[in-house]
Amino acid sequence: MKVKGNSEQKRIGIIGLGYVGLPLALLFVKKGFHVIGIDIDTKKIEQLNNGGSYLPDISDDEIRNAISTKELMVVDNYDVIQHLDVIIICVPTPLGKNSNPDLSFLTHVANELKNRLEKEQVVILESSTYPGTTTDVLKPILEQRGFLTGKDYFLGYSPERIDPGNKNYELEQIPKVVSGVTVNCGEKVCEIYSQVFNSVEMVSSTQVAEMTKLLENSYRLINISFINEMAMLCDYLNINIWEVIEAANTKPYGFSPFYPGPGIGGHCIPVDPLYLSWKGKQHGFDSRFIHLAHQINHQMPIYIEKQVEELLENRGLKFKDAGILLCGISYKRENGDIRESPPLLILESLIKSGANVSYHDPYVPKLQLNKQTYQSMELTAENFKEIDCVLILTDHPTLPIQFIIDHAPLVLDCRNATQGYEGIGKVIRLGGGNR
Repeated sequence: MKVKGNSEQKRIGIIGLGYVGLPLALLFVKKGFHVIGIDIDTKKIEQLNNGGSYLPDISDDEIRNAISTKELMVVDNYDVIQHLDVIIICVPTPLGKNSNPDLSFLTHVANELKNRLEKEQVVILESSTYPGTTTDVLKPILEQRGFLTGKDYFLGYSPERIDPGNKNYELEQIPKVVSGVTVNCGEKVCEIYSQVFNSVEMVSSTQVAEMTKLLENSYRLINISFINEMAMLCDYLNINIWEVIEAANTKPYGFSPFYPGPGIGGHCIPVDPLYLSWKGKQHGFDSRFIHLAHQINHQMPIYIEKQVEELLENRGLKFKDAGILLCGISYKRENGDIRESPPLLILESLIKSGANVSYHDPYVPKLQLNKQTYQSMELTAENFKEIDCVLILTDHPTLPIQFIIDHAPLVLDCRNATQGYEGIGKVIRLGGGNR
């Protein structure tokens, strides 16, 4: 299979066309590269070849334009590897049993590459993983080809920093941390990314680059979990955590605001720190902060469900008699991603408790849960007649907050979305000090 290009232009291959790989592929296309995307999910490949996008941040038009001009080609096999100059790996690195790292996707790719690797090719891992993965897992498999890393082929690591739904930064505006297994490897990786990112930051080793990603996400996990614990404490102390955060944020140094919510979702923040914790345990080190933050994060959906139960009981209702509406089912605003989404856990738990539960989310029109299909409920005055309590779990900007307050007999606001609206008397806020 021939790929368009010239002697100066690198031919880019991206393995894994999910939330990281597909935006990266389109960025390389935007910068004038010819890209082949590889994903073993045949449904994804078919949808892309038909000009359709499966990611909320990428439009069908972007896909159609890239595919129709043949600047982007997508395939469901690895036979194109020999025609590429650069191979970027963006496959999932989920948690396995007992919250241990599952590198099965990565090792699968590595074993597919080792028999197809050509001299002078550059291989870059972007998947979030524990320090040492590039050198201790990926490198030994690739070297089974008989090639010497840094001489026959080049290997590096560059952590992805994509934030789904964030419209404040274009992908190329986010500084790119890069590294190589050897000096030569690092130079090759830096040269490639410098052509598509505005700023590239070289670090001394792949372990440093791998640790950088986990530090960033552990920082967020710990701080969000901490502020969630403070929100629960403020409920008991009858203090409004949202006002406290606003006041603390007036300090021009030494404080960065984090905000409460029903828990932390997505594929990175609740997952990546556990990779780091696992790696620490391999060396006899116990990361207590990560462990505690993970516990608190898992506690939040349970805490919110108990709040709902108390609020309903105070009104003479039980779960099995109540109509409960969840506003927002994705894990973050302006996004339809439900991976590791706490609202989804709340939905499932409330259903098991016997409640009559429905949800509204403009970014998630329908979802599958335990082999059942649920559809987003339209917010109408008629539908609200069956609702006893509304939970605002994701603060999508399109939510008609005043309409919800006007028509719902009770609102549990977990995102402070009701701040400034009229009729606050029947609104209970997470961390609002109004138990």
